[in-house]
Amino acid sequence: MLAMESSGSATRIKKCAFDLLSIGDDLMDDADSWDLFRRDLTLKSTFLYCDFSQIISNAPKDQKKALTELGNKLFCSIEELDRAVKIQNISLTQDRYNDAAVILQEVMAIIP
Repeated sequence: MLAMESSGSATRIKKCAFDLLSIGDDLMDDADSWDLFRRDLTLKSTFLYCDFSQIISNAPKDQKKALTELGNKLFCSIEELDRAVKIQNISLTQDRYNDAAVILQEVMAIIP
């Protein structure tokens, strides 16, 4: 059962990371796109948080520290991105998005 839960969590993490990576080109400077991007970011980051926690809980002891550090790095960058989206600054949002994208690619590479 635990292996199936971890497999589902890993699949959702990869899906959310892929979705967030694919919306970067759609960052636009109008009220509707800001709201849509922020809602999508909130939803995806919630799934990422829950699933990342599940992966860390089920990981072997020697992998927990590295996964925890990667998770902390990811969620810190997502918080910074969220702040940039809240103030609707396109250049800051693009910069924070690029930072988050690098970490999301790391996540996709390390998650089984």
